[in-house]
Amino acid sequence: MALTHSPSVAVVLPGTGSDAHFVDHAFRGPLSARSVRTVAIEPDPRRVVGSYLDAMDAAATEYGKILVGGVSIGAAVALQWAALNPDRTSGVLAALPPWTGAPDHAPAAASARFTSSQLRSEGLESVIAAMLASSPAWLGRELERSWRSQWPDLPAALDEAATYYSLTEAALTGIDVPVGIAVALDDPVHPATVGYEWAAALPRAEVGTLELDQIGHDAAILGATCLEALTAAGFSQPPRAPEVNVSY
Repeated sequence: MALTHSPSVAVVLPGTGSDAHFVDHAFRGPLSARSVRTVAIEPDPRRVVGSYLDAMDAAATEYGKILVGGVSIGAAVALQWAALNPDRTSGVLAALPPWTGAPDHAPAAASARFTSSQLRSEGLESVIAAMLASSPAWLGRELERSWRSQWPDLPAALDEAATYYSLTEAALTGIDVPVGIAVALDDPVHPATVGYEWAAALPRAEVGTLELDQIGHDAAILGATCLEALTAAGFSQPPRAPEVNVSY
């Protein structure tokens, strides 16, 4: 029979209102190039954070130590899980961090609250039309698909995200796994300053930079930027054991 070493696994989490399709596109290629399997999680819009935490728990139970990561609130929840599970985390991939600590004054939380309110008052079709008219084409396509898939629970998902309390700077100082952070220098919703705040507080973290139009051209730039920063932060992936054939 053939005995093989278990593959390395990364569990990646979508941002608010987004879906598994986008994070899979963002991370699968760069991770595959390093022989890491990607598990992209589809959020449950009725309990977004809970569904993310459950997914990481299940993956760690099945595979042992895992990489965790995500985009926006997905990155924040992944970091929260890593803080609670240091012995089951090999590193964190944090793309476009949304805020530190309370969400009260964060642009991403304000955007989620506004969109939720509009969805409840105007309906899905009207809000999608307005979003498509004001967004870059690539972002409009991504959000239209994910918003339709999460309707009618989308407003609740946005409300949950807007009240999510991310780790404080004091809590970040206690996380000793390597963290690779990607920030977009021209993103007003996810200010680059948040990523630099995280990196300054975390003991082992580095920041990589990009711009939004690069994501529109190929979302895999997010995953690649996170992985480059993660490597700079001290992450080293152990080599996979070769296949061993045993005959009886």
